[in-house]
Amino acid sequence: MSVTHLEILDRQPYENGRSFGEVGPFERIDAIAHYAVDPGHAANQGIVDLALAERNDEGRVRFSGDMTLLMPRQADRGNRALIMHVPNRGGRQLSRLNLYPRESPVSAAVEPGDGFLFEHGWTVGWAAWQWDVPRSPERVRIGLAAPEVPLAARQPDGRMQLRLQIFRSSSSLPLTDQHVGPHGDHRLIRSADVNDAEATLLVRRGPYGEARTIARDRWRFARAVDGQAVEDDGHIWLDGGFEAGLTYDVLYTPLNCPVVGAGLLATRDLASYLRYDEGAPTAGAINHAIAEGQSQCGRFLRTFLHLGLNNDEADRPVFDGVLAHIAGGRRGEFNNRHGQPSVQPTPLFGHLFPFADDPQTDPLTGQTGGLLDRLRQNGGVPKIFYTDTSSEYWRGDASLSHTDLASGGDCALPGEVRRYLFSSTQHSAGEVPLTNQTVFGGIGTVPVNIVDYRPLYRAALANLLAWIADGYEPPASAYPQASTGTRGTRRDVMATLSAIPGLALPDADVLTTMYPLDLGAFADSGIATPPAKVGPTAYPDWVSSVDANGNEAAGIAMPDITVPVATHTGFNPRHPDIGGPGEMLEYIGSTVPFALTEEARAAANDPRPSLAERYAGRDDYLAQVRQAAQALVGQRYLLAQDIDVCLEIAAERYDACLAEPSADRA
Repeated sequence: MSVTHLEILDRQPYENGRSFGEVGPFERIDAIAHYAVDPGHAANQGIVDLALAERNDEGRVRFSGDMTLLMPRQADRGNRALIMHVPNRGGRQLSRLNLYPRESPVSAAVEPGDGFLFEHGWTVGWAAWQWDVPRSPERVRIGLAAPEVPLAARQPDGRMQLRLQIFRSSSSLPLTDQHVGPHGDHRLIRSADVNDAEATLLVRRGPYGEARTIARDRWRFARAVDGQAVEDDGHIWLDGGFEAGLTYDVLYTPLNCPVVGAGLLATRDLASYLRYDEGAPTAGAINHAIAEGQSQCGRFLRTFLHLGLNNDEADRPVFDGVLAHIAGGRRGEFNNRHGQPSVQPTPLFGHLFPFADDPQTDPLTGQTGGLLDRLRQNGGVPKIFYTDTSSEYWRGDASLSHTDLASGGDCALPGEVRRYLFSSTQHSAGEVPLTNQTVFGGIGTVPVNIVDYRPLYRAALANLLAWIADGYEPPASAYPQASTGTRGTRRDVMATLSAIPGLALPDADVLTTMYPLDLGAFADSGIATPPAKVGPTAYPDWVSSVDANGNEAAGIAMPDITVPVATHTGFNPRHPDIGGPGEMLEYIGSTVPFALTEEARAAANDPRPSLAERYAGRDDYLAQVRQAAQALVGQRYLLAQDIDVCLEIAAERYDACLAEPSADRA
């Protein structure tokens, strides 16, 4: 067992002993998990640079990471299932399952929300996996102390590619991922040599625009202090400043080189320990384990699957199920030299073929393979749910996970897989009121998507466990397909949506998309030579087709999409104030309400019937919403207990869209 011990930091009743339904009270354990893994073991062979890290006398590589565990005080009242959340940027948020507002401040507390997971008896765990999460005495975020590769052992070394696109112009920037704005909060990736003559700064317009090299004497590793550039290995300064909206790439040799893939082993091995080890706090209480992650953590789980890591060093299956949310067709920088776990847009390892689960041949590269190939060789393929929103399709990659690249048609899904699109949604669950301000610090051209799809996600988790524990087949997959006539290209769908007044469309020429990439001679060893050489032909970019209301025809629709008050999309162009004209805001969708009256609709030349033409009033609207929710329950896409939740959600959206529109929704 690679978990040598848990260093318990705190163990106490959760929420002061609060009782959750028939399950009763929970206990919270915060600890540091200590690991010692064998770099020569077959189960660890895929981890880049693990063999270069320092070893102990037994030939094992040691590292540690924070962990948090919540478990029923009376194990026999639990559901005997462990859900291992892959923590997003070190957070312990449960808002996607235990409903509460997303804007709760980041803290060491684990908000119970409405208690959904606890009332259903889940044991809930988090294993730190991300090396660049800031550490603090309060352990507000949980991070990994990854093993390091000495500079002398990094031959060939490769370079870091740090991509920067900011919302507001600045003289200097920290050397850390910033694509999620102030919510990123990552550790600095310091330069090994502030005078490195080979370091390069590129600038371009759009994600794949032609790059221009900025002269080395115009920038330096420094930060702006009182208008002056002060040498600093953790910042970059540019004469004239960094312009909002432009895309910059810094290519340099970093000071430190953590074994990024150690986080994959930490996730696997802590779950294995909690499930199998007689000395674990959960000993004898766990029959089933599910790995769950959203966004970067969903892409982390796709990487985990691709590397075939679901068997531990004792060759035991670790996870019976995987719930990978809003991952799209990408993976990430989770197992390569100089990997940046939080990176999403940089065209590097996370953008590479294969995309789909079963093997196929990529006509653009000639490569053959599938995401689950290694798992099939190793055994232990779990039950897998992929859930996506419209945003992952509109950024150009989600459809690749189920497209036959040779024919352009649909791939058959493996028997262990279900796939669901939550129709007309954005990356994170939407909230009211209507505003064009985003939680990441950006500004949209139109109001941000307000659809809250979380009840569908709760049902997905329940269906996955029922499949694992009881053999109860889950409901049919629902996503854009050629065979059902529910897909189109982004250009085609934008042409349809162009008739809707007030809806801002992105510039088709600067849409994010996926291309074949050449990462250099050592890419097969997990070492890139950036920037990537980008192939001339893009991969296909299918999205859901839309109905007469402008809402998506494919996937599972929340009741307030079936009974709509607005058009909702998975895209929102950047506001002119933050630069990058025509480019999409990452993760963000749009909401454009229907006109209030027939007269207002006619005056705006809006093809969509007004609210007054659709509904006799609020009560009539909510009665139709209830019928739509009941239909979803009958299809098992919604839990019966969440019908009233859907009514509350719909009522808030109806009221928000019924309000008199203002000139400025910011």
